[in-house]
Amino acid sequence: MQVSSVDTIQLLRKEILRMGGIKSPLKDLYCKEGLSWISDHFPNKSFPIAAVHEFWCPEQESMAASLGFVAGLIQTLFSPDAVIAWIPSERSAFPAAFSRFNLRPHQIVCIYPGSLKERIWVIEETLKCKGFNAVIAELNGFDFTQSRRFQLAVELAGVTGFLLNSKPSPAATNACVSRWKIESIASQPAGNLPGVGFPSWQVDLEKIRNGRKGSWKICWNANRFEWIEEQSENLVDQTKKWAV
Repeated sequence: MQVSSVDTIQLLRKEILRMGGIKSPLKDLYCKEGLSWISDHFPNKSFPIAAVHEFWCPEQESMAASLGFVAGLIQTLFSPDAVIAWIPSERSAFPAAFSRFNLRPHQIVCIYPGSLKERIWVIEETLKCKGFNAVIAELNGFDFTQSRRFQLAVELAGVTGFLLNSKPSPAATNACVSRWKIESIASQPAGNLPGVGFPSWQVDLEKIRNGRKGSWKICWNANRFEWIEEQSENLVDQTKKWAV
């Protein structure tokens, strides 16, 4: 069977991305169903796994918003039995809160390092551990050398890292594949019904290697991400049905 020049170019592009540490989810179905709103901005049109992603979290509110968004990403990208390492900055971490995103407490291993040196070592070692699908780590800044060691670790182990950086610097350079800024926005109520709507975020993709930046308003509805516009249309339809 003859291979066309277009197929050859596509294969070469995938090989170049692989050499650069960009891998796609083993189950593309998850990415296509849950991240279609952003997939065109990723290399290979799928969220890079076995890579390190940075989230800018200068405030407690943005840290909480990023944790929720990352939990949604993990639920979307990996199997229901995924195992996650969570390295929070304080001992007030509450893994049961992730159940809102269909992640059960027994799937989450919390680790509390002491000093900053211990924290960096623990993050690198968990990223090397093939028993984890993903690692969520809260950090107060890191340098290029540390981020490069993290990226090399995930490329070997196949683990996906999410670094929540509480001391971001726009001028900082690191080896992370992407950089995100997540902020909470007002949830959309169901028509005229009272109560709080679904968790909603302003999502800004500030940097993505071999991809395109972007900005979206999304929410978490029925264990999946949705555009705010799409979610609003669905709620209007539901309200009409209830009114009948």
